[in-house]
Amino acid sequence: MQQNHIDSIAGDRSRTMPLGRTPAYCILIPTLNEAENVDPLLEQVTAQVKRIGLPAEILVVDGGSKDDTCQRVEKWAKSCHQGLVRLVHSDARKGLSGDIMRGAAATQAEIVLVMDADLSHPPSAIEPLVRPLIDDTHDLAIGSRYIPGGGTPGWPWYRLLTSRVAALLAWPLVNVQDPMSGYFCVRRQELLNLGREASGFKIGLEVMVRGLDRLRTIEVPIVFKDRERGQSKLGMGVISTYLKQLIALSGGSVSTGHAAKFSAVGAMGFLVDLTIFSVLWMLGASLVLTHSISFLCATVFNFSLNSRWSFAETAQRDNSPSWTRYLRLLVVCILALALRGAVLSSLVQDMHWYPHLALVVAVATTILVNFFGSAFFVFPKPENGRASAVRWRVLATATVTYVLLLRIAFLGIIELMPQESYYWVYAQNLDIGYLDHPPMVAWLIALSTRLLGDGEATVRLPSIVCWLISAGFIYQLAKNMFGKTQAILSVMLLSMLPIYVFVGFMMTPDAPLYAAWAGSLYFLERALLAKRRIAWYGMGICVGLGMLSKYTIALLGPATLVFILIHRDSRRWLLSFHPYLAAAMAAVLFSPVIIWNAQHDWASFQFQGSRRWSGQTDFSLPDMLFAVLLLLTPLGILSVCSSLRSLKRSESNPIENSKIDPRLLFARVFVILPFGVFVLQSLRHDSQLNWTGPIWLAVVPMLAHNMASGFNTVQHWINRMIDSLWKPSSAALLLFYGI
Repeated sequence: MQQNHIDSIAGDRSRTMPLGRTPAYCILIPTLNEAENVDPLLEQVTAQVKRIGLPAEILVVDGGSKDDTCQRVEKWAKSCHQGLVRLVHSDARKGLSGDIMRGAAATQAEIVLVMDADLSHPPSAIEPLVRPLIDDTHDLAIGSRYIPGGGTPGWPWYRLLTSRVAALLAWPLVNVQDPMSGYFCVRRQELLNLGREASGFKIGLEVMVRGLDRLRTIEVPIVFKDRERGQSKLGMGVISTYLKQLIALSGGSVSTGHAAKFSAVGAMGFLVDLTIFSVLWMLGASLVLTHSISFLCATVFNFSLNSRWSFAETAQRDNSPSWTRYLRLLVVCILALALRGAVLSSLVQDMHWYPHLALVVAVATTILVNFFGSAFFVFPKPENGRASAVRWRVLATATVTYVLLLRIAFLGIIELMPQESYYWVYAQNLDIGYLDHPPMVAWLIALSTRLLGDGEATVRLPSIVCWLISAGFIYQLAKNMFGKTQAILSVMLLSMLPIYVFVGFMMTPDAPLYAAWAGSLYFLERALLAKRRIAWYGMGICVGLGMLSKYTIALLGPATLVFILIHRDSRRWLLSFHPYLAAAMAAVLFSPVIIWNAQHDWASFQFQGSRRWSGQTDFSLPDMLFAVLLLLTPLGILSVCSSLRSLKRSESNPIENSKIDPRLLFARVFVILPFGVFVLQSLRHDSQLNWTGPIWLAVVPMLAHNMASGFNTVQHWINRMIDSLWKPSSAALLLFYGI
């Protein structure tokens, strides 16, 4: 009966696909010992092909099955007319990726859909995956378990956790929710372009990473079901292969052999360091000189041996001068040393660990930073077609992680600044208002210290939380405006530029202000550029919370009005009740401060308002501009000016090529107007170092966009200089923060 059903489907299909016609798409199914699943799978797949009604080919690529998988497929191949089903044999030693590459080479179809043979991938999703490529609206379609409509019914919690962790590890490298999916549709040439570089069990991940921002990608929801027949291929070997594949795609030279050789070199380097230190100390040299010389000699020794032994292959293929690689190694070693000192001090001084146990953790941290820094940045794998966006993402992720760890390690070591102590006193006398600032800083310190106890770390902890909130909002803002690469780079800028580093460490009113300012910008972009009405209420909440932090956020009000008046598409909001209701929400949240001021003769409003503007005349414009120089660095200022002057164009995005780019207008208005207010104030009155800090948040996504796009395509020497200086400047800032 099964054979008769096969003949029936094949006969119907032969009447819809003329002889010799090139298939519109190929369904590629790699198999290995799937005899029990072949018949039900091909029955469902051929039924879907018939329903779609386009010429197709079902290519089963066998990787060395020991059961009767091949025999069953051959029966289908003989029964189906016009070559609807074909069997192709592949080299079993090349694994799943080799099977898929073999199939891609064997088909004539320009579109290839890859699916598993165990019936975990629903055949009903074939058309939703194939159609976007046939219609040429997308270049890659992925069957996703983790978007609305998708799911993994019946999975135990530990398998869900494992899958999510695996997806999280790939998060910096992809633009999708389910990078682990093996159910995808792509143009055949994209598979062929992988060549011999294809490896591992997740060739779809390889396509995603190498295509990244270039491929138009869509995710289609699927319900993933566990196999009912046969044996799963998942095991520790698959997990190990996946991790190796992920590291290789990231550009790292990491393997068991590399780690073993690196450890041996590190041990010998330690002996060199210890010997030179002992000799110089016996000769009477100072501690600083002895430590510095022995450290430098050890780094030279380690570099020489690593480049000739541990990472010999990648070092030989690196065309950069040896001295540049040594400088990269020196930077990595110093950063590792700085983090080691911070971890050691934090564990001993703040957490009261035994020094020897703390030293073990600190040394382990140093080894990890040194090894991965060497593998990814000193002796990285050759690019081999890896997108530049991948390099930026890896660098940004490493930078953000390092600075965040450094902040956490130093949290309780450094004594409170006078300003922090001042606001801690606020927290001991809670109120709904104070003379010089609104109460948010006091409320946050009080919440943290009463939950976790008094101490430098607990006083500063809310500042890190506020920084994380700021980073989250700026990430989403940049992602909405430009894409994920720019979003990750935006968070890197928040981790590097001095003002955002210090605000994310010291607990002052600026910490919650920046979080509220970033949230306001995110919701304003959603309301003004994406035309989302509901976003106005998010903006109202953020402005209200910002007013509870610092009055400066009120500058966003007139800036919003100016943007609405200038931007034609946004003028309709003047006749909508949503912005006005959002303003009312902000006023309600701010009402405790209004009540406090009403009870105290408007003391705080006068202190921050009329008194500040009517006080003694003091021309402080040079001081304010110098403060901006310190806050952003000279390179940051050049980048801001260049970004506000023009936006890097993209041939693939019509918005970017319009006469007036609304994103550029957004950045200009929300930077220039608030900055203009501070300039006017500085002409006659004193200005403070940190005042202009939050206004630069609006231009951070544009800085990231120009970094990712590359100024080298712009024929101006200043832009090319900015582009070439970002990476060394990042290293210099990291060294400054570490030391």
